[in-house]
Parts: sequence; structure tokens; C-alpha cells
Amino acid sequence: MRRRIIGTGDGSKTIQIEEWDEQYHSKHGAVQEAYHVFIEKGLLHLGRKHVHILEIGFGTGLNAIITFLEAQKRNLTVAYTGVERFPVKMEEIHQLDYSSNLGGGDLKNVFEKIHRTPWEKEVVLAAHFVLEKQKKDFCEISGSDLFNLVYFDAFGPRVQPELWTEKMFGIMHRILQKEGILVTYCAKGSVRRAMQKVGFRVERLEGPPGKREMLRAIKTG
Repeated sequence: MRRRIIGTGDGSKTIQIEEWDEQYHSKHGAVQEAYHVFIEKGLLHLGRKHVHILEIGFGTGLNAIITFLEAQKRNLTVAYTGVERFPVKMEEIHQLDYSSNLGGGDLKNVFEKIHRTPWEKEVVLAAHFVLEKQKKDFCEISGSDLFNLVYFDAFGPRVQPELWTEKMFGIMHRILQKEGILVTYCAKGSVRRAMQKVGFRVERLEGPPGKREMLRAIKTG
């Protein structure tokens, strides 16, 4: 499928898959969306100093680099696991250059290191941040009670409906610890109902620029 780098509303870039008319991040602002959905409604809402995060759809690494930055600012310790079946190419990473949108400096080296680290291996990026990238399908995720927070950033249900089902959210419920949360940009009714059927308590929240709502799901038992 043809891929191209496009600009978004906040000056940052994203990747567009033309056949799907689908982007890795919001056309209204890639960085703004990431901060609103995953940092403000996820990481900061959780309120923990030590956080185990699972990202569904590691993609461009944008969510990882902003989490690295916010953890550094707020004196948090993060163990970050990103799952991705089809890694983004390094030439695309160089074009995206999210470090320039986030303050530049040493972040450029961190962003490059995030993408150059080997898969299936824990890598210490800094004293406050450990990264493990796993190259596999989301349905292959195993284990239980492992994470405090899930960034659910898969392609949308319009193009990949199989990723937004009871089966998938059942896996997410299993791997979260009690009181763990899942956040996603999607607010579709069928997605909310699938989350509720597997045991999540679901909140509809104000969405990022360009979206009216988003969802936050909490594992209550």
C-alpha cells in the first residue's frame, strides 16, 4: 500500500495510507492528539510514579517519545512495551522528526534510539525509562495483570474492525492490573459496548481537536 508523509494541523507530521484514507495520527494535529488522549487522559490521570505501559500500535514512536519526555519532566519511572506487526521504516522516521516538535536537543537522539533498538529485548533508554518493542500481532499478546496503562492506538475500526472487538478487549482486560486503564481516541458505540461486555467500566471524555469524544476504560475487578 502506498504511504506518504503529510502535515497535520499543529505543524507535526504523520503517515497516510492512501488506499485506506487513514493516518497514523490525527490530521488535526498528531502531537496534540497524542498528548490529549494518551498523556492527559491516560498517564497523568493514572497518577502513579511507577507505570507499566503497553502500547497497541507502536507505529511512529510518537506516543513513546512524548511519554519519555513527560516521565522525565514529572519524575516518573516507566516500563514501556510497544507492540507492532509492521514497523515503520527509518527513512519515514527521519522525515517525521517529532523531536523538532517537542523541543529538539537530545530528544532527536532519543527518538532515533527508540527506533534503532532491537526487537524482543528490554533496553534502558534512561534511568527513568525502559523500552521493549515486540514485533507480533496484537492477538498474540499473552500474560495477565502486567500493565497499569494501555495506549490503544490501532488503526480505526473503519479499516481494521477486527482490532476493536470483544476478543481484543478481553485480552486488554486480562493483561491490565486492577484499576488499570485503557485510553483510545475512538468513541464508536460498538467499541464502547465491546469494552463493557468484557468487564470494563467505560467513560466518554472530551476528544482531541477534530473529535467530539474519546474513551477511557477502567478495569474495576
